[in-house]
Amino acid sequence: MQLVSKTYSAAERAYREVKERILSGALPGGELISEGEIAEALGTSRTPVREAFLRLETEGWMKLYPKRGALVVPVPSHEAEHVTQARYVVETGAVRALAETDRTAAMKALRVSLDKQRTLAAASDLDEFAVVDADFHREFVVAAGNPLLAGFYDSLRERQRRMNSVALRHGASDTARIIDQHTRLADLIEAGDATGFATALAEHLTHVHGVQLRGL
Repeated sequence: MQLVSKTYSAAERAYREVKERILSGALPGGELISEGEIAEALGTSRTPVREAFLRLETEGWMKLYPKRGALVVPVPSHEAEHVTQARYVVETGAVRALAETDRTAAMKALRVSLDKQRTLAAASDLDEFAVVDADFHREFVVAAGNPLLAGFYDSLRERQRRMNSVALRHGASDTARIIDQHTRLADLIEAGDATGFATALAEHLTHVHGVQLRGL
């Protein structure tokens, strides 16, 4: 019984570590990795790594090739478009609802997030910046008070974070411009300007992810 627990723990650790590397962009899409190199990096045997790879393949993050290794699945172009459009719909809807309520608490949280973003940008910590970036947008979605919208938005979080990390690591967007755009979004939320926010959000998402929002 103790052995089973230890094996499960090792497999869970391998799963979490490899998935984190994928989400952070440390393991980029298109890269082929082996059980052996991950096992060596984690100081474990290949068995828990194999279990982790199988789990990640089931979730769509990897594609396994027997005797060759595991391919990290790139972000499909259609997925980037779909996630961006879904975010636009949820975030603009949340801000329309927020415009009719007291936004004091939400604004305080957004200003704190902006300060964190500036600190991380100054330290060139792109991995943590990508996390805080995603949290910034989630903050006002949750503040709108619709748990169904918030739950749906959270289901996009891992894809959103990976897309942010890819954009930052590839130099497709820069932190200074992102912070300027986030500041603009926060100002529009504070002013209750849902229409201005929608326009600014579309520009922001297009800049970061290179996806044109169509039919919205």
